[in-house]
Amino acid sequence: MDALFWQKKWEQNQIGFHEPKPHSFLVRHFASLGLTEGACVFVPLCGKSLDIHWLLEQGFAVVGVELSRIAVESLFQDLGYAPCMTEQNEALLFEAGNLKVYVGNIFGLTEKALGNISAVYDRAALIALPEAMRHAYADHVISITQNAPQLLITLEYEQALRKGPPFSVDAEEVRQLYGAFYTFEILDREVIEGGLKGVCPAEELVWHLTPLSK
Repeated sequence: MDALFWQKKWEQNQIGFHEPKPHSFLVRHFASLGLTEGACVFVPLCGKSLDIHWLLEQGFAVVGVELSRIAVESLFQDLGYAPCMTEQNEALLFEAGNLKVYVGNIFGLTEKALGNISAVYDRAALIALPEAMRHAYADHVISITQNAPQLLITLEYEQALRKGPPFSVDAEEVRQLYGAFYTFEILDREVIEGGLKGVCPAEELVWHLTPLSK
């Protein structure tokens, strides 16, 4: 599981993970974060998600990071934005209106580059990563967002029945990854109709992670 894996997915248009509408958990539960209009939301591994359209429509600023330039160009095109592009260290920054997206590896993204983040919306970033990478990812996001509150969506299923991605991340792992920095609340959970990719039963959960220090 590396950058090349995801680059090929976009190059070959194998993007079954791209949802045709904003996620229902986002629409129903984002208000639980208590953000004011104009607050800045970080969306890691954002692709060309329609969740970003929804966040912008609600009056929020969005900063994303994505490996695939194809995905980012498509996102801005779908929004009708003509982005300004600048080199930022090892990343290429696309920027227009209240949207900034870095094309590059999330582990190269810094707190300074992100700026002041009010919340993290993790729709499919954590569950896109294999177990060996998830701890480093969680620590990095916590660090560069200064322990910002999170709306985190996870999947639970029998991992032995399917390789992933997306991967199963159960409640115990969420606590291991984030327990030193956050308190937790499961806001909602839904059984995936027909199972995950038709292979096995699965359930999707949305967590509200509240910083211990805020």
